[in-house]
Amino acid sequence: MSKPPRLTLPEHAVARLLETSRGRFAVHEAVPPSGGKGVALLVPGFTGSKEDFIGLLEPLVAAGYHVVAVDGRGQHETPGPDDEAGYAQEELARDVIAQAEALGAAEQPVHLLGHSFGGLVSRAAVIGAPGLFRSLTLMSSGPAAIAEDQQERTKLLVAGLELMGDDMEAVWQAMRAHDPEDALHESPELADFLHRRWLATSRWQLMATGRQLIAESDRVAELAEAAPELPKLVLSGEVDYAWPVPRMDDMARRLGARRAVVPGTEHSPNAEDPATTARELVAFWDTAASADAAPVRA
Repeated sequence: MSKPPRLTLPEHAVARLLETSRGRFAVHEAVPPSGGKGVALLVPGFTGSKEDFIGLLEPLVAAGYHVVAVDGRGQHETPGPDDEAGYAQEELARDVIAQAEALGAAEQPVHLLGHSFGGLVSRAAVIGAPGLFRSLTLMSSGPAAIAEDQQERTKLLVAGLELMGDDMEAVWQAMRAHDPEDALHESPELADFLHRRWLATSRWQLMATGRQLIAESDRVAELAEAAPELPKLVLSGEVDYAWPVPRMDDMARRLGARRAVVPGTEHSPNAEDPATTARELVAFWDTAASADAAPVRA
């Protein structure tokens, strides 16, 4: 899971509810004090939330971007149905499309970023409505299902959620008991937040999205065909346990996408090194913002 570097919102950022045609979504929104280069919508991954992007808000708004990080349905502070069907990827993609529309994408397309599982959802949203987006960033997100060893871990988690029902506390304790011995120390504040976020997340959402991570098909060619001129960035850390880096390298090549690697980071460069990650995003978005911009070849 992503672990935010801090939990306090920076200047020019607020927590609010985003009203859309598909309901309300909890967001963190950061708006430049004057003007702005465009809007960026940030979609978190499996077990994640809008807080995963807190470290990016300040540098991105300083660069002139209006940034909105969202809790998807069933994530943290956005409620969702007690029904796995409500978290089908098509439903989640429609939510992202509705969020983009609520941010004015019909008049001014938005930059879309999806982290990890959020990248799979963002890809589906672009395939469904490519005209709403100015660019697509797939951050630590691969072409198809997660790596085989991670599939086994996710199957165990889904099975535990099924077995223990609504006892999310029991699942949490079982998960933390299996943390690696060399895991980074968490401050009491961060540990409390991670615990509260887990308890607030819908188990139905976790089961449905966990199954999708295990079974996702390769939709790279479909994305390339649906949005051939859309600027794309594949961004990752140097090491990734969910999708091996060579798989992301190959995905970038197949998409004709720009490729960026954040040194010294793993699956969550947004949280592990937000300053460098933000620089990569700004460089890409600044290029993509040009009306005549074409996809940057890897």
